Amino acid sequence: MGQVTHEQVNLTLHLYELRREPVMREARAWFIANFHPQTPEDVMKICPPGSKENSYLRQVSSYWEMVANIVSRGLIDEEFFFESTGEQWVVWECIRPIAAGWRVLFKNPHAWSKLEEHCTRYEAWREKRAPGSNAATRQMLAQAWAKSAPAKPASA
Repeated sequence: MGQVTHEQVNLTLHLYELRREPVMREARAWFIANFHPQTPEDVMKICPPGSKENSYLRQVSSYWEMVANIVSRGLIDEEFFFESTGEQWVVWECIRPIAAGWRVLFKNPHAWSKLEEHCTRYEAWREKRAPGSNAATRQMLAQAWAKSAPAKPASA
């Protein structure tokens, strides 16, 4: 475990305050409840360009990409950060199914790369400390999201 400085604690608290900003709080709530695409095309249906939902997607994903970059550069002790939050992993779980296709579509192999790298390390850290917790959390999320999914029309 690294030595955590007062500056790192203050930065972590500031990032937490940004998460509490009313529009960000609304965006985060919408994102976790509603953003579960399987293809880049699904993204356009869930949050078309110009929509409030599209701005929520951009706000949440860019926030966590930025935070992952800050932590990955060592500006906040990574283990300290991992002990403090796991929301970034849930956000990545929402983005993960479409990340590769999104990178191809926009010809940007770096889209969400800091978040992906950060969450890969987080997942390994968590699995070492609590074996089976990643699978259990994925299962819980899948069940919650299945309950909130819109009903599909019956086939003719």
